[in-house]
Amino acid sequence: MDRHPIELQIEKADLAINREDFETLIDIYSDDAVLVIKPGMNATGKTQIRKAFEAIAAHFNHKLDVKQAGMKILESEDTALVLAKTIVSAPDVPPIHRNATYVFKKNPSGHWLCVIDNSYGHDLFLHADD
Repeated sequence: MDRHPIELQIEKADLAINREDFETLIDIYSDDAVLVIKPGMNATGKTQIRKAFEAIAAHFNHKLDVKQAGMKILESEDTALVLAKTIVSAPDVPPIHRNATYVFKKNPSGHWLCVIDNSYGHDLFLHADD
Protein backbone atom coordinates (compact mmCIF):
# COMPACT_ATOMS: atom_id res chain seq x y z
CA MET A 1 0.00 0.00 0.00
CA ASP A 2 1.36 3.40 -0.98
CA ARG A 3 1.86 5.96 1.74
CA HIS A 4 0.12 9.32 1.51
CA PRO A 5 2.43 12.10 0.23
CA ILE A 6 1.73 14.10 3.40
CA GLU A 7 2.91 11.23 5.57
CA LEU A 8 6.14 11.22 3.54
CA GLN A 9 6.46 15.01 3.97
CA ILE A 10 6.07 14.71 7.74
CA GLU A 11 8.63 11.90 7.86
CA LYS A 12 11.00 14.06 5.80
CA ALA A 13 10.42 16.96 8.22
CA ASP A 14 11.09 14.80 11.28
CA LEU A 15 14.36 13.54 9.80
CA ALA A 16 15.38 17.08 8.87
CA ILE A 17 14.63 18.32 12.41
CA ASN A 18 16.63 15.47 13.92
CA ARG A 19 19.59 16.13 11.59
CA GLU A 20 19.27 19.91 11.87
CA ASP A 21 18.93 20.08 8.09
CA PHE A 22 17.04 23.35 8.12
CA GLU A 23 17.24 23.85 4.34
CA THR A 24 15.31 20.64 3.72
CA LEU A 25 12.97 21.35 6.61
CA ILE A 26 11.97 24.83 5.52
CA ASP A 27 11.05 23.61 2.01
CA ILE A 28 8.18 21.61 3.56
CA TYR A 29 6.45 24.84 4.66
CA SER A 30 4.45 27.33 2.63
CA ASP A 31 5.77 30.88 2.49
CA ASP A 32 3.09 32.07 4.94
CA ALA A 33 3.09 29.02 7.25
CA VAL A 34 2.53 29.28 11.00
CA LEU A 35 4.50 27.23 13.53
CA VAL A 36 3.33 27.04 17.13
CA ILE A 37 6.62 27.31 19.04
CA LYS A 38 4.87 27.07 22.39
CA PRO A 39 1.43 28.10 23.58
CA GLY A 40 1.12 31.83 23.03
CA MET A 41 4.16 32.05 20.74
CA ASN A 42 4.05 31.48 16.98
CA ALA A 43 6.50 31.88 14.14
CA THR A 44 5.11 33.01 10.79
CA GLY A 45 6.86 32.62 7.46
CA LYS A 46 9.90 30.60 6.49
CA THR A 47 12.48 32.97 7.99
CA GLN A 48 10.88 32.99 11.45
CA ILE A 49 10.20 29.24 11.32
CA ARG A 50 13.83 28.47 10.48
CA LYS A 51 15.06 30.68 13.34
CA ALA A 52 12.59 28.99 15.68
CA PHE A 53 13.85 25.51 14.76
CA GLU A 54 17.46 26.63 15.19
CA ALA A 55 16.58 27.91 18.69
CA ILE A 56 14.67 24.72 19.50
CA ALA A 57 17.68 22.62 18.45
CA ALA A 58 19.94 24.68 20.70
CA HIS A 59 17.45 24.39 23.59
CA PHE A 60 17.68 20.60 23.32
CA ASN A 61 21.51 20.71 23.08
CA HIS A 62 21.34 19.66 19.41
CA LYS A 63 20.03 16.20 20.32
CA LEU A 64 16.33 16.57 19.57
CA ASP A 65 14.50 13.50 18.31
CA VAL A 66 11.05 13.87 16.77
CA LYS A 67 8.98 10.99 15.44
CA GLN A 68 5.41 10.06 14.75
CA ALA A 69 3.62 7.17 16.44
CA GLY A 70 0.63 7.25 14.11
CA MET A 71 -1.45 9.69 12.11
CA LYS A 72 -4.78 10.19 10.40
CA ILE A 73 -5.09 12.37 7.33
CA LEU A 74 -8.41 13.97 6.41
CA GLU A 75 -8.23 15.34 2.88
CA SER A 76 -10.58 17.54 0.85
CA GLU A 77 -9.32 18.55 -2.58
CA ASP A 78 -6.28 20.78 -1.90
CA THR A 79 -6.51 20.92 1.92
CA ALA A 80 -5.69 18.27 4.51
CA LEU A 81 -5.92 18.07 8.28
CA VAL A 82 -3.42 15.77 9.95
CA LEU A 83 -3.99 14.40 13.44
CA ALA A 84 -0.77 12.84 14.68
CA LYS A 85 0.69 11.24 17.76
CA THR A 86 4.06 12.96 17.97
CA ILE A 87 6.89 12.00 20.31
CA VAL A 88 9.55 14.59 21.14
CA SER A 89 12.58 13.44 23.09
CA ALA A 90 16.19 14.28 23.90
CA PRO A 91 18.82 12.88 26.25
CA ASP A 92 18.04 13.72 29.89
CA VAL A 93 14.47 14.72 28.90
CA PRO A 94 11.61 12.26 29.29
CA PRO A 95 9.74 11.69 26.02
CA ILE A 96 6.93 14.17 25.46
CA HIS A 97 3.83 12.71 23.81
CA ARG A 98 1.71 15.19 21.89
CA ASN A 99 -1.51 14.94 19.92
CA ALA A 100 -0.37 17.20 17.11
CA THR A 101 -2.48 18.97 14.51
CA TYR A 102 -1.10 19.96 11.12
CA VAL A 103 -2.76 21.58 8.12
CA PHE A 104 -1.38 21.03 4.62
CA LYS A 105 -2.31 22.67 1.31
CA LYS A 106 -1.54 21.35 -2.14
CA ASN A 107 0.27 23.97 -4.21
CA PRO A 108 -0.43 24.49 -7.95
CA SER A 109 2.33 22.02 -8.89
CA GLY A 110 0.69 19.31 -6.76
CA HIS A 111 3.08 19.29 -3.78
CA TRP A 112 1.71 19.27 -0.25
CA LEU A 113 3.10 22.05 1.97
CA CYS A 114 2.54 22.60 5.67
CA VAL A 115 0.60 25.80 6.38
CA ILE A 116 -0.04 25.23 10.11
CA ASP A 117 2.29 23.22 12.35
CA ASN A 118 0.78 22.82 15.81
CA SER A 119 2.54 20.01 17.65
CA TYR A 120 0.57 20.94 20.79
CA GLY A 121 -2.81 20.17 19.23
CA HIS A 122 -5.72 20.80 21.59
CA ASP A 123 -3.32 21.25 24.50
CA LEU A 124 -3.22 24.90 23.43
CA PHE A 125 -6.53 25.21 25.27
CA LEU A 126 -4.81 24.24 28.51
CA HIS A 127 -2.67 27.36 28.12
CA ALA A 128 -5.38 29.70 26.78
CA ASP A 129 -4.51 32.42 29.33
CA ASP A 130 -0.75 32.26 28.73
